[in-house]
Amino acid sequence: MSYNLLKGKRGIIFGALDENSIAWKTAERVHAEGGTFVLTNAPIAMRMGQIDALAKKTGSEIIPADATSEEDLANLVEKATEILGGKLDFVLHSIGMSVNVRKGRKYTDEKYDFTAKGWDVSALSFHKVMQTLYKADAMNEWGSIVALTYMAAQRTFPDYNDMADNKAYLESVARSFGYFYGKEKKVRVNTISQSPTPTTAGQGVKGFDGFISYAEKMSPLGNATAQDCADYTVTLFSDLTKKVTMQNLFHDGGFSNTGVSQEVIEYFSK
Repeated sequence: MSYNLLKGKRGIIFGALDENSIAWKTAERVHAEGGTFVLTNAPIAMRMGQIDALAKKTGSEIIPADATSEEDLANLVEKATEILGGKLDFVLHSIGMSVNVRKGRKYTDEKYDFTAKGWDVSALSFHKVMQTLYKADAMNEWGSIVALTYMAAQRTFPDYNDMADNKAYLESVARSFGYFYGKEKKVRVNTISQSPTPTTAGQGVKGFDGFISYAEKMSPLGNATAQDCADYTVTLFSDLTKKVTMQNLFHDGGFSNTGVSQEVIEYFSK
């Protein structure tokens, strides 16, 4: 069901790779709600995914951009505003990558060149995106910027590796930049702390199936799906949440506030 929540609104969606990704589901939901947008991803990620099919389905244009490159981001913002016909109302940052995880390096045996690359892609890129938008004055007042995160920023999940550090930094950037963007431009900045979700990126983490199963048993409402997250993101892009900013919003079926569930007690009482 659609409510025209984003009718007339324009934006950029980073990170749609395939139909399993939250950015992909969000793009479909934004389109259904009347929003228009450009899609963007790093050239290498675009070769791996099926973003062309999403662009065709939503009537969107694709602008390749490396989110760690200030030059690419400046070009992206300039072209996006030209294509869409004005300033932007929403931006989704759905980017994350750990070279240490991909290479099988443990947290106690990081290769720091890998760490720096993962931090740049997963966390610092969020600052770069917002700084580019801010300097170009590319966002309309009461616009909304959202990034995706995970609760490993607050709690220890051993196999989440250096991505936990990246997410903690990402959330801090949202608070810090959110203050200035809100004060000076009336733009909202928030992060969504999503349930473990079987996206292409998520499945690269060791023991990920265990993460999902445990969270499902712990969450009173069960895990939030990628589609659920897309629905929630749309509410943050809409005018219904104009005074929500600088927040890390848990979207996890209640997992974050559950000490232990009956299902987990019963499992360990066998």
